[in-house]
Amino acid sequence: MAEAPSGLRILLHQHQKERTPVHISSHADRDRVIEIFKKAILKSDSPENFALQTVQEAIKPQRQTVLVQDENQSLENALRTLLQELVSSAVQSGEDIMQYGQSIDDQESTYGQIPRLLDIVLFLCEKGHVEGGMIFQLLEDLTEMSTMRDCKEVFGYIESKQDILGKQELFGRGKLVMLRTCNQLLRRLSKANDVVFCGRILMFLAHFFPLSERSAVNIKGVFNTSNETNYEKDAPNGISIDFNFYKTFWSLQEHFRNPASTTVAPTKWHKFQSNLTVVLDTFEAQPLSDDDGKANNLEEEESAAFNIKYLTSSNLMGLELKDPSFRRHILVQCLILFDYLKAPGKNEKDGPSESMKEEIKTCEERVKNLLETIPPNGKEFLHSIEHILEREKNWVWWKRDGCPPFEKQSTERKTSHDSVKKRRPRLRLGNRELHQLWTWADKNPVSLLYHILLYVK
Repeated sequence: MAEAPSGLRILLHQHQKERTPVHISSHADRDRVIEIFKKAILKSDSPENFALQTVQEAIKPQRQTVLVQDENQSLENALRTLLQELVSSAVQSGEDIMQYGQSIDDQESTYGQIPRLLDIVLFLCEKGHVEGGMIFQLLEDLTEMSTMRDCKEVFGYIESKQDILGKQELFGRGKLVMLRTCNQLLRRLSKANDVVFCGRILMFLAHFFPLSERSAVNIKGVFNTSNETNYEKDAPNGISIDFNFYKTFWSLQEHFRNPASTTVAPTKWHKFQSNLTVVLDTFEAQPLSDDDGKANNLEEEESAAFNIKYLTSSNLMGLELKDPSFRRHILVQCLILFDYLKAPGKNEKDGPSESMKEEIKTCEERVKNLLETIPPNGKEFLHSIEHILEREKNWVWWKRDGCPPFEKQSTERKTSHDSVKKRRPRLRLGNRELHQLWTWADKNPVSLLYHILLYVK
């Protein structure tokens, strides 16, 4: 067999007698490999005791033979098929997929068949017997086939193996697959009900990827335009507030979720500016007192509440306007939009015009004055928001400079022996040559006397 390029082969380190290599190309060969691994996952030994022999039995390599890319891909396809069969069997039996096949009488086994299969593949990847990205592909398939309840257990397995998965020889081959897997999980999760699970996934990614990883910083600044705020379009019967104000107020959310569209056309900006003026006029005409802040227990609410989105019912509009926390949320949204429009580095064509800049400045001053007057601790709250927005500018500049890495590289510290300066040798006369002559005369006085006598003669 011709030797394959080094980048396309996987070494099998154990010697065996020469056999005819078997290619897993037909369905019969794939089924044979699946049966071999089905028997392997029933073993209770550590994978290091039988994993390599299992691969050798499935592939039947020659002595000192390597797996080329096609053979490795065929093995991966067989394992993915086996994983799909195990998940399907677990679903049909009504068991959790990570506990499927776990024997109650077996005191030593704490894993089901799927974790055993993953352990075997992970060991083979770690030792270089199979391609390092295979384990990541199986984990991606497993999360796609699992419910969100099962995904939590699957991710728990991933977290328990993160020290091995994070090794450079493995993670370097599968980091894009793992990133895609985690992003798909995040898209499936509910931001309101799965906050802890989302945090676990983000912490996992932060553990492996550097802080300056470009894939996590939204380089293009794309907005989440799918976050729509639905509100009533027609006035219900018996409404106690101005319904026109209600529609004007909630229409601002269309601009907040996509600030870039606000300055596309002058008409859109004028509409936003006029609607915002109506809202600010209402806030100024109905100021909140200190009693309103105490009545709403704002300090306790901020420490305990977790508001994703406010209700938009017209019946609640009057109560929400009296809520200090509600007003703060709306006004902070205004400051974020203004900060985006004034962001550094914008092209003149994309940025606001001079007249818009003046109107932005006027509205911004009104918003800040309102934030200062909202109890309790209005000035302190405004100062914190301004500080956050100022730091956000550094983040914007960093992204527009191409996200240069800002992690400081570790430097080797010099040992104390290297850092100590060597003492200069002491010379009894002016330079090294005279010093050597002087010391030579001290060590050889007879020879010196002989030369003096020759000179006198």
